[in-house]
Amino acid sequence: MRVLAPLLLLVALVPLAAGCGGSPKTAASHGPIQVAAAENFWGSIATQLGGAKVQVTSVITSPATDPHDYEPTAADGRLLAGARMAIVNGVGYDPWASKLLSSNPAKGRIVLTVGDLVGIPAGGNPHRWYSPTTVQQVVDVIAADYSKLDPKHAAYFRAQKAKFETRGLAQYKRLIATVKRRYHGVSVGASESIFAPLAQALGLNLLTPGSFLKAISEGTEPTASDITTIDRQIAKHQIKVWVFNSQNSTPDVQRITDAARKQGIPVTTITETMTPASARFQDWQSAQLEALRRALAEATGR
Repeated sequence: MRVLAPLLLLVALVPLAAGCGGSPKTAASHGPIQVAAAENFWGSIATQLGGAKVQVTSVITSPATDPHDYEPTAADGRLLAGARMAIVNGVGYDPWASKLLSSNPAKGRIVLTVGDLVGIPAGGNPHRWYSPTTVQQVVDVIAADYSKLDPKHAAYFRAQKAKFETRGLAQYKRLIATVKRRYHGVSVGASESIFAPLAQALGLNLLTPGSFLKAISEGTEPTASDITTIDRQIAKHQIKVWVFNSQNSTPDVQRITDAARKQGIPVTTITETMTPASARFQDWQSAQLEALRRALAEATGR
Protein backbone atom coordinates (compact mmCIF):
# COMPACT_ATOMS: atom_id res chain seq x y z
CA MET A 1 0.00 0.00 0.00
CA ARG A 2 1.15 3.52 -0.70
CA VAL A 3 1.99 5.64 2.38
CA LEU A 4 2.00 9.29 1.37
CA ALA A 5 4.47 11.84 2.69
CA PRO A 6 1.80 14.26 4.01
CA LEU A 7 0.78 11.59 6.53
CA LEU A 8 4.17 11.82 8.24
CA LEU A 9 3.73 15.55 8.81
CA LEU A 10 0.17 15.04 10.01
CA VAL A 11 1.24 12.40 12.51
CA ALA A 12 3.73 14.87 13.94
CA LEU A 13 1.23 17.71 14.20
CA VAL A 14 -1.84 15.95 15.59
CA PRO A 15 -0.62 15.71 19.22
CA LEU A 16 -0.39 19.50 19.26
CA ALA A 17 -3.82 19.92 17.68
CA ALA A 18 -5.39 17.44 20.10
CA GLY A 19 -4.07 19.16 23.20
CA CYS A 20 -1.31 17.99 25.49
CA GLY A 21 -2.14 14.31 25.72
CA GLY A 22 -5.81 14.88 26.53
CA SER A 23 -7.54 11.65 27.46
CA PRO A 24 -10.72 10.70 25.56
CA LYS A 25 -11.94 9.03 28.75
CA THR A 26 -12.35 12.37 30.49
CA ALA A 27 -13.92 14.11 27.51
CA ALA A 28 -16.64 11.49 27.08
CA SER A 29 -17.53 10.81 30.72
CA HIS A 30 -20.71 12.92 30.67
CA GLY A 31 -22.08 12.20 27.21
CA PRO A 32 -22.31 9.60 24.47
CA ILE A 33 -19.30 7.40 23.84
CA GLN A 34 -17.28 9.06 21.08
CA VAL A 35 -16.40 6.50 18.40
CA ALA A 36 -14.29 7.01 15.28
CA ALA A 37 -14.54 4.52 12.41
CA ALA A 38 -12.03 4.63 9.59
CA GLU A 39 -14.71 3.45 7.12
CA ASN A 40 -18.44 3.99 7.15
CA PHE A 41 -19.40 0.34 6.63
CA TRP A 42 -18.00 -0.41 10.10
CA GLY A 43 -19.29 2.94 11.31
CA SER A 44 -22.84 2.05 10.27
CA ILE A 45 -22.77 -1.11 12.35
CA ALA A 46 -21.25 0.73 15.31
CA THR A 47 -23.95 3.42 15.09
CA GLN A 48 -26.80 0.92 15.19
CA LEU A 49 -25.30 -1.02 18.07
CA GLY A 50 -24.72 2.14 20.09
CA GLY A 51 -28.06 3.85 19.60
CA ALA A 52 -28.54 6.98 21.69
CA LYS A 53 -25.59 6.19 23.97
CA VAL A 54 -22.92 6.45 21.28
CA GLN A 55 -21.85 9.04 18.72
CA VAL A 56 -20.05 7.52 15.74
CA THR A 57 -18.14 9.53 13.16
CA SER A 58 -16.71 7.81 10.08
CA VAL A 59 -13.70 9.17 8.25
CA ILE A 60 -14.32 7.69 4.82
CA THR A 61 -17.90 8.23 3.72
CA SER A 62 -17.76 9.01 -0.01
CA PRO A 63 -18.17 6.13 -2.50
CA ALA A 64 -15.64 7.98 -4.68
CA THR A 65 -12.87 7.70 -2.06
CA ASP A 66 -10.35 4.86 -2.21
CA PRO A 67 -9.54 3.86 1.39
CA HIS A 68 -6.22 2.33 0.29
CA ASP A 69 -4.77 5.68 -0.77
CA TYR A 70 -6.69 8.06 1.46
CA GLU A 71 -4.80 11.13 2.67
CA PRO A 72 -6.07 12.01 6.17
CA THR A 73 -6.68 15.59 7.19
CA ALA A 74 -5.88 17.36 10.44
CA ALA A 75 -9.57 17.04 11.34
CA ASP A 76 -9.32 13.26 10.89
CA GLY A 77 -6.33 13.25 13.23
CA ARG A 78 -8.23 15.18 15.88
CA LEU A 79 -11.23 12.87 15.48
CA LEU A 80 -9.17 9.74 16.07
CA ALA A 81 -7.14 11.35 18.87
CA GLY A 82 -10.30 12.27 20.77
CA ALA A 83 -12.18 9.00 20.36
CA ARG A 84 -12.79 6.66 23.27
CA MET A 85 -13.12 3.85 20.75
CA ALA A 86 -11.69 3.54 17.25
CA ILE A 87 -12.58 0.97 14.61
CA VAL A 88 -10.10 0.34 11.82
CA ASN A 89 -10.09 -2.38 9.20
CA GLY A 90 -6.40 -3.27 9.26
CA VAL A 91 -4.62 -5.79 6.99
CA GLY A 92 -2.96 -2.87 5.20
CA TYR A 93 -6.28 -1.40 4.08
CA ASP A 94 -6.18 1.80 6.15
CA PRO A 95 -2.63 2.13 7.53
CA TRP A 96 -3.07 5.88 7.94
CA ALA A 97 -5.64 5.29 10.70
CA SER A 98 -3.38 3.04 12.75
CA LYS A 99 -0.49 5.49 12.38
CA LEU A 100 -2.60 8.39 13.64
CA LEU A 101 -3.83 6.37 16.61
CA SER A 102 -0.38 5.13 17.58
CA SER A 103 0.96 8.69 17.46
CA ASN A 104 -1.74 9.77 19.95
CA PRO A 105 -2.00 7.09 22.67
CA ALA A 106 -4.79 7.67 25.18
CA LYS A 107 -5.53 5.91 28.43
CA GLY A 108 -8.78 3.96 28.30
CA ARG A 109 -9.20 4.11 24.51
CA ILE A 110 -10.27 0.87 22.85
CA VAL A 111 -9.00 0.19 19.34
CA LEU A 112 -10.74 -2.54 17.36
CA THR A 113 -8.64 -3.64 14.39
CA VAL A 114 -10.84 -6.00 12.42
CA GLY A 115 -8.04 -7.86 10.66
CA ASP A 116 -6.36 -8.64 13.99
CA LEU A 117 -9.68 -9.74 15.48
CA VAL A 118 -10.23 -12.39 12.81
CA GLY A 119 -6.56 -13.34 12.36
CA ILE A 120 -5.97 -12.16 8.80
CA PRO A 121 -2.18 -11.88 8.27
CA ALA A 122 -0.38 -9.12 6.40
CA GLY A 123 -0.93 -9.60 2.68
CA GLY A 124 -4.26 -11.34 3.22
CA ASN A 125 -7.62 -10.26 1.82
CA PRO A 126 -8.59 -7.13 3.79
CA HIS A 127 -12.20 -6.93 2.63
CA ARG A 128 -13.65 -8.46 5.78
CA TRP A 129 -16.99 -6.63 5.66
CA TYR A 130 -17.84 -9.02 2.82
CA SER A 131 -17.49 -11.94 5.24
CA PRO A 132 -20.72 -12.60 7.19
CA THR A 133 -18.73 -14.46 9.83
CA THR A 134 -16.45 -11.46 10.36
CA VAL A 135 -19.44 -9.13 10.49
CA GLN A 136 -20.91 -11.16 13.35
CA GLN A 137 -17.59 -11.20 15.19
CA VAL A 138 -17.34 -7.42 14.87
CA VAL A 139 -20.91 -7.03 16.14
CA ASP A 140 -20.08 -9.15 19.19
CA VAL A 141 -16.92 -7.22 20.03
CA ILE A 142 -18.35 -3.74 19.50
CA ALA A 143 -21.31 -4.47 21.77
CA ALA A 144 -19.03 -5.89 24.44
CA ASP A 145 -16.66 -2.93 24.19
CA TYR A 146 -19.51 -0.46 24.60
CA SER A 147 -20.42 -2.17 27.86
CA LYS A 148 -16.82 -1.92 29.03
CA LEU A 149 -16.73 1.80 28.29
CA ASP A 150 -20.16 2.49 29.79
CA PRO A 151 -21.00 -0.35 32.23
CA LYS A 152 -24.12 1.31 33.63
CA HIS A 153 -25.78 1.03 30.20
CA ALA A 154 -24.75 -2.58 29.55
CA ALA A 155 -28.36 -3.75 29.43
CA TYR A 156 -29.13 -1.08 26.83
CA PHE A 157 -26.25 -2.26 24.64
CA ARG A 158 -27.36 -5.88 24.94
CA ALA A 159 -30.82 -4.85 23.77
CA GLN A 160 -29.37 -2.87 20.86
CA LYS A 161 -27.32 -5.88 19.81
CA ALA A 162 -30.32 -8.20 19.97
CA LYS A 163 -32.41 -5.80 17.91
CA PHE A 164 -29.69 -5.39 15.29
CA GLU A 165 -29.13 -9.14 14.97
CA THR A 166 -32.79 -10.15 14.84
CA ARG A 167 -34.28 -7.20 12.96
CA GLY A 168 -31.54 -5.10 11.40
CA LEU A 169 -29.68 -8.02 9.86
CA ALA A 170 -32.74 -10.20 9.21
CA GLN A 171 -32.95 -9.71 5.44
CA TYR A 172 -29.16 -9.86 5.06
CA LYS A 173 -29.06 -13.20 6.86
CA ARG A 174 -32.10 -14.52 4.99
CA LEU A 175 -30.58 -13.74 1.58
CA ILE A 176 -27.27 -15.34 2.54
CA ALA A 177 -29.09 -18.52 3.58
CA THR A 178 -31.23 -18.53 0.43
CA VAL A 179 -28.33 -18.12 -1.99
CA LYS A 180 -26.26 -20.73 -0.16
CA ARG A 181 -29.11 -23.24 -0.21
CA ARG A 182 -30.16 -22.77 -3.85
CA TYR A 183 -26.87 -22.08 -5.59
CA HIS A 184 -24.21 -23.88 -3.59
CA GLY A 185 -21.41 -24.98 -5.93
CA VAL A 186 -22.40 -22.75 -8.87
CA SER A 187 -19.31 -21.44 -10.66
CA VAL A 188 -18.91 -17.68 -10.85
CA GLY A 189 -16.26 -15.11 -11.77
CA ALA A 190 -15.39 -11.79 -10.18
CA SER A 191 -13.44 -8.68 -11.07
CA GLU A 192 -11.52 -8.39 -7.79
CA SER A 193 -10.93 -9.82 -4.35
CA ILE A 194 -13.66 -8.00 -2.43
CA PHE A 195 -16.12 -10.69 -3.52
CA ALA A 196 -13.98 -13.64 -2.40
CA PRO A 197 -15.06 -13.73 1.29
CA LEU A 198 -18.74 -13.55 0.33
CA ALA A 199 -18.37 -16.18 -2.39
CA GLN A 200 -16.87 -18.53 0.18
CA ALA A 201 -19.66 -17.84 2.67
CA LEU A 202 -22.31 -18.48 0.00
CA GLY A 203 -20.70 -21.72 -1.15
CA LEU A 204 -20.15 -20.41 -4.67
CA ASN A 205 -17.27 -21.75 -6.75
CA LEU A 206 -15.18 -18.67 -7.56
CA LEU A 207 -13.13 -19.69 -10.61
CA THR A 208 -11.28 -16.42 -11.25
CA PRO A 209 -7.56 -16.85 -10.46
CA GLY A 210 -6.73 -15.47 -7.05
CA SER A 211 -3.70 -13.67 -8.46
CA PHE A 212 -5.98 -11.72 -10.83
CA LEU A 213 -8.36 -10.78 -8.00
CA LYS A 214 -5.47 -9.52 -5.89
CA ALA A 215 -3.81 -7.63 -8.75
CA ILE A 216 -6.94 -5.66 -9.57
CA SER A 217 -7.58 -4.94 -5.89
CA GLU A 218 -4.03 -3.65 -5.37
CA GLY A 219 -3.84 -1.69 -8.62
CA THR A 220 -1.17 -3.83 -10.29
CA GLU A 221 -1.16 -5.37 -13.75
CA PRO A 222 -2.71 -8.85 -13.99
CA THR A 223 -0.69 -11.49 -15.82
CA ALA A 224 -1.39 -12.43 -19.42
CA SER A 225 -1.93 -16.00 -18.24
CA ASP A 226 -4.67 -14.97 -15.82
CA ILE A 227 -6.43 -12.88 -18.47
CA THR A 228 -6.28 -15.80 -20.91
CA THR A 229 -7.78 -18.08 -18.27
CA ILE A 230 -10.67 -15.68 -17.61
CA ASP A 231 -11.32 -15.18 -21.33
CA ARG A 232 -11.54 -18.95 -21.73
CA GLN A 233 -13.90 -19.30 -18.76
CA ILE A 234 -16.22 -16.75 -20.33
CA ALA A 235 -16.01 -18.07 -23.89
CA LYS A 236 -16.79 -21.61 -22.72
CA HIS A 237 -19.46 -20.47 -20.21
CA GLN A 238 -17.55 -22.11 -17.39
CA ILE A 239 -18.82 -19.33 -15.15
CA LYS A 240 -22.55 -18.69 -14.76
CA VAL A 241 -22.38 -15.13 -13.34
CA TRP A 242 -19.76 -12.36 -13.45
CA VAL A 243 -19.52 -10.15 -10.34
CA PHE A 244 -18.23 -6.67 -11.16
CA ASN A 245 -16.91 -4.07 -8.70
CA SER A 246 -18.10 -0.88 -10.37
CA GLN A 247 -15.78 1.26 -8.22
CA ASN A 248 -12.66 -0.33 -9.67
CA SER A 249 -13.00 -0.75 -13.41
CA THR A 250 -9.66 -0.98 -15.20
CA PRO A 251 -9.50 -1.40 -19.00
CA ASP A 252 -8.92 -5.14 -18.52
CA VAL A 253 -11.90 -5.44 -16.17
CA GLN A 254 -14.16 -3.43 -18.46
CA ARG A 255 -13.22 -5.55 -21.48
CA ILE A 256 -13.85 -8.78 -19.55
CA THR A 257 -17.17 -7.46 -18.22
CA ASP A 258 -18.28 -6.50 -21.74
CA ALA A 259 -17.23 -9.94 -22.98
CA ALA A 260 -19.35 -11.64 -20.31
CA ARG A 261 -22.39 -9.60 -21.34
CA LYS A 262 -21.84 -10.44 -25.03
CA GLN A 263 -21.73 -14.12 -24.12
CA GLY A 264 -25.06 -13.80 -22.31
CA ILE A 265 -23.52 -14.32 -18.88
CA PRO A 266 -25.45 -12.31 -16.28
CA VAL A 267 -23.39 -9.51 -14.74
CA THR A 268 -24.14 -8.23 -11.24
CA THR A 269 -22.53 -5.23 -9.60
CA ILE A 270 -21.04 -4.73 -6.15
CA THR A 271 -19.17 -1.79 -4.63
CA GLU A 272 -16.26 -1.56 -2.22
CA THR A 273 -17.79 1.15 -0.06
CA MET A 274 -21.41 1.87 0.88
CA THR A 275 -23.55 3.14 -1.97
CA PRO A 276 -25.23 5.48 -1.40
CA ALA A 277 -23.12 6.83 1.43
CA SER A 278 -26.28 7.39 3.49
CA ALA A 279 -27.27 3.71 3.34
CA ARG A 280 -27.16 1.40 6.32
CA PHE A 281 -24.72 -1.49 6.09
CA GLN A 282 -27.42 -4.13 5.89
CA ASP A 283 -29.49 -2.30 3.26
CA TRP A 284 -26.44 -1.90 1.01
CA GLN A 285 -25.38 -5.51 1.39
CA SER A 286 -28.92 -6.87 1.06
CA ALA A 287 -29.48 -4.99 -2.21
CA GLN A 288 -26.31 -6.51 -3.62
CA LEU A 289 -27.22 -9.99 -2.39
CA GLU A 290 -30.67 -9.70 -3.98
CA ALA A 291 -29.12 -8.63 -7.30
CA LEU A 292 -26.75 -11.60 -7.09
CA ARG A 293 -29.65 -13.93 -6.33
CA ARG A 294 -31.52 -12.70 -9.41
CA ALA A 295 -28.44 -13.13 -11.60
CA LEU A 296 -27.92 -16.69 -10.34
CA ALA A 297 -31.61 -17.48 -10.91
CA GLU A 298 -31.36 -16.16 -14.47
CA ALA A 299 -28.21 -18.15 -15.13
CA THR A 300 -29.38 -21.45 -13.66
CA GLY A 301 -33.15 -21.34 -14.16
CA ARG A 302 -33.78 -22.03 -10.49
